[in-house]
Amino acid sequence: MSSAAVKLAMIGSGPSALYLLKHVLDEVSLLKRHLQEIVVFEKSPFLGMGMPYNPLTTDRFNLANIASEEMPPLNEALVDWLRGLDARDLEEMRVEPGGIDPGRIYPRLVLGRYLRAQYLRITGLLREEGIRVTEHPECEVRDLIDDPEAGGVRVITAAGGAGIFQRVIVATGHQWTGHDKPESGYHASPWPMSKILPREGSFHDFAVGILGASLSAFDVINSLAHRHGRFVHRDGHLCYTPLPGTGNFKLIMHAMHGLLPHLQFAQVEPRRDIYRHVGRDGLIRLLDERGFLRLDTYFDRVCRPALVEALGKDGMNEMAGKLADPDYSLSDFVEAMTEKHEYPDPFEGMRGEMVEARQSVLRDRPIHWKEVIDDLMYTLNFHAELMPAEDHLHLRSLVMPFLMNVIAAMPLESGRILLALHDAGKVELVPGKATVCDEPDEEGRTTLVIEDAEGKVMRTSYRMFIDCGGQKPLELSDYPFPGLVAGGCLRVARARFVDPAAAEAGGEDLLEEEGETLYLLGGVDIDSTYRLVGRDGKGNPRISDIAFPHASGLRPYSYGLQACSDTAAIVVRAWVEELQSGLPVEGGPLELSHIYETL
Repeated sequence: MSSAAVKLAMIGSGPSALYLLKHVLDEVSLLKRHLQEIVVFEKSPFLGMGMPYNPLTTDRFNLANIASEEMPPLNEALVDWLRGLDARDLEEMRVEPGGIDPGRIYPRLVLGRYLRAQYLRITGLLREEGIRVTEHPECEVRDLIDDPEAGGVRVITAAGGAGIFQRVIVATGHQWTGHDKPESGYHASPWPMSKILPREGSFHDFAVGILGASLSAFDVINSLAHRHGRFVHRDGHLCYTPLPGTGNFKLIMHAMHGLLPHLQFAQVEPRRDIYRHVGRDGLIRLLDERGFLRLDTYFDRVCRPALVEALGKDGMNEMAGKLADPDYSLSDFVEAMTEKHEYPDPFEGMRGEMVEARQSVLRDRPIHWKEVIDDLMYTLNFHAELMPAEDHLHLRSLVMPFLMNVIAAMPLESGRILLALHDAGKVELVPGKATVCDEPDEEGRTTLVIEDAEGKVMRTSYRMFIDCGGQKPLELSDYPFPGLVAGGCLRVARARFVDPAAAEAGGEDLLEEEGETLYLLGGVDIDSTYRLVGRDGKGNPRISDIAFPHASGLRPYSYGLQACSDTAAIVVRAWVEELQSGLPVEGGPLELSHIYETL
């Protein structure tokens, strides 16, 4: 393929696509000599927003979980953009002019308008540099056909063929594959939020069940609570007053371990860095004789010293001493720090933690160990293909649930709302493994089977039940472009076992290939620069996939706008290197990881 006159198709225009455009702009002096046109396909009418920030999917009461100071830079910072708006715009978005602050958490819809403004500015600057940008809002791409003989990838939209593109970036964002069952009140996700809201003038005067106690679960709680009552301040405390006719309205969360999220905390470095605690060369030295990066080795050599230092700064000297003992394992650390967050009443536990969280945020007192473990796991995320199957299993069963509870921190305002609802008797948290039955009960309601830690089983039913369990890795059968599946352009992400005897732990997610048992991670296989890996095991030079649900089998900790930016930068840097060298970028994760150091 000639490097001249390249047409690039972007499927989706949310944050990942927006940051890709930003990194293209950063490299525009080189790329404009090769990139003729960028064509953006977006099924929503709003370009540049993304699902979590789109008025068609989210709600005015939903809060973001990232502050301006944490956001990777775009054309201008969120607070600078807000300060440039007039009073009418700020009032419309419910932003107090005197309350604009880099550490503040704003509603999702504010971020949506900000991201769209940045999209318009960046695409305008690209046009000024001579790169044509063509946009197709409300245009769903139905299929992609890789056709190298025709010169690229054929894009098929709902209206028909849209032409051949030499490069395609799949940035479709969240994809909820479950199916709602409105007849039984079951919702496979809370999105779009409008579907779960009561009709104007009516109420959900019954108990609403929620799977999970995540930030998405709180989105549901916040939206429904505001439509069934009023929040008021009394004597310095936030209180909730139910509206008449909502006596039976209640929100009941079901979470395996009965834990609420940790609360927002101040950080020394609010943005993540892939190589903050170890460099590429340091990681290479950790590999064993078979080329595996073992989780325990990474913890011992990289995580342990960094966490000991961080715990010391936090005054947690007892835990720092335990962790300094080489026999104190990652599992020991996770279990000990989880126990510190376990309470007989999780809401009262949150009330107590609110004191520390307020001091951390309002007085700018970082909680170092939380920030450090976030950085450490972020590094591991971008090198997870180096881990064997045994460690992927360990990461998923033990470490990821812990990280999602610690790092997906709830904003202080959200915590206050949750406590006010609990004080009013309007929210509960039920521990235990909750499974949705295939069939509704005799009244047609969604039925849940709940097994607690002692193995006791109970059943309960709901007129409305909302799955807030989060985005799962996509199955190959759900990949949105069947032409790529049929053409062998992708395969399920997989990992090798160090010990074949350990394969039993993989359950049904196993594959026999060339005499070796592999663990299927879910999602699609990608190389280190996010090119799709086909059935032949080779990266596709024409198609990159940066959609989180597609890549999360191999990139399980790629959450948030920071990951959107770094992922997009990796794709663009690999392309730049290819153009500079005149050769396609080849190699495995070690050969390609140097690209990450240029971010």
